[in-house]
Amino acid sequence: MSVRNKYLIAALVALLWGGAMLAAFWWFEARYLRTFKNERAELFSGDVLRLPTELQGPGPVRFVHFWDPTCPCNVGNQQHLEELIKRFAGQPVEFYEVRKPGSKGRLPQPLAALKPLGAPPGSELLPASPAVGIWDQRGELVYIGPYSEGAVCSSDNSFVEPILDAVLTGRKVRATHSLAVACFCDWQE
Repeated sequence: MSVRNKYLIAALVALLWGGAMLAAFWWFEARYLRTFKNERAELFSGDVLRLPTELQGPGPVRFVHFWDPTCPCNVGNQQHLEELIKRFAGQPVEFYEVRKPGSKGRLPQPLAALKPLGAPPGSELLPASPAVGIWDQRGELVYIGPYSEGAVCSSDNSFVEPILDAVLTGRKVRATHSLAVACFCDWQE
């Protein structure tokens, strides 16, 4: 066999091997890539959402985490929530949590700093969780909605940090109606 034929056969084997590897990669990726089951669009409206009477009025910024212990979407934002608590520690921000009415469960130990709160007036009308409500120093709702958009929640794609930063510097914020596509579970029965 000539040297030229050996190179031709080697090139053909390498090409077939590369094609097989590419086909295997595409098959493997396509097999596991699919739309996340809980990712959907939700419209949040804060028209009737209020703080409980004991928290209304002037005070620190109030951050309320709405969550459902049975919702798989909570796992995605717990690390982000822990980072938020650490980032805003020592600043005039109080963190609260509201568990879906009728559900049982508790947050993991790193999130034990969140104070439990009974269902605030209007929270029964929330469309989905996890969600966050932020009230400014005057006690006015400045944000209601998801932590971020998409299946993954992190400080890289968060709506929350910029709003907290703006509120803490005294800027006026009014984002009480939001539409987002993210990982959600039903809040209402």
